[in-house]
Amino acid sequence: MPGGRLTQQERQQIALGLADGLAYAEIARRVDRPTSTITREVMRNGGPTAYRADLAHRATERRTHRSRQAAPKGREEVPQAHGRDAAAVAEFEETLITVFMASGLPKMMARVMVCLYTTDSGSLTSAELVKRLQVSPASISKAITFLEGQGLARRERDERRRERYVIDEDVWYQATVASSRSLAQVVETSRQGVGVLGPGTPAATRLENIARFLDFVIESINRSAEQARSVLHVKAEPAPDKTGEP
Repeated sequence: MPGGRLTQQERQQIALGLADGLAYAEIARRVDRPTSTITREVMRNGGPTAYRADLAHRATERRTHRSRQAAPKGREEVPQAHGRDAAAVAEFEETLITVFMASGLPKMMARVMVCLYTTDSGSLTSAELVKRLQVSPASISKAITFLEGQGLARRERDERRRERYVIDEDVWYQATVASSRSLAQVVETSRQGVGVLGPGTPAATRLENIARFLDFVIESINRSAEQARSVLHVKAEPAPDKTGEP
């Protein structure tokens, strides 16, 4: 499997694969690259519907040029538990950051969230995040405040009275419910518009149809989230003994 940066020809193959509706795994097989490389490449350059090989290639060259000029500090390499491959973990984290950013999270918030997600304890102190990400405490504080507001992280004090930032087991349940509440506000406001624009008019009918659609979606989301919530609390199977001893 080749290493190094993607070539322009490989990017053209990726674009053709996306145009044909191929899955990332199949595109990766055709260009002989890891699936995570293809995912990160596409999400970093507009997503599957907007990806363009020539634009992606030029954007990568610009990023490379800027990084050589700035020569910034990279993330601190964290010792890996459970025999994990440090390079594979780092590559996965970059892919997950890119996916979170594509879903709407700002970059720093995505980086902090991925650190918390990929830590076995599910919690880190500000100092630990600063050390891992090589950023200022103020940047961490801003990111955590944002994530708290979205219901994606919370603060607590440990036995040493240090503030720790935590990812709860049911964080995605809480985030889903919060998203549902936001949709409910759209429903309420749309129905207010029906009265303003006049029931039965084309514009009012459009708003009423939106409200009905979202009512159905909200009910389905809430029901599914409640039914699936227990999945978030399933305990991991014990790691296999790699010592080879019986």
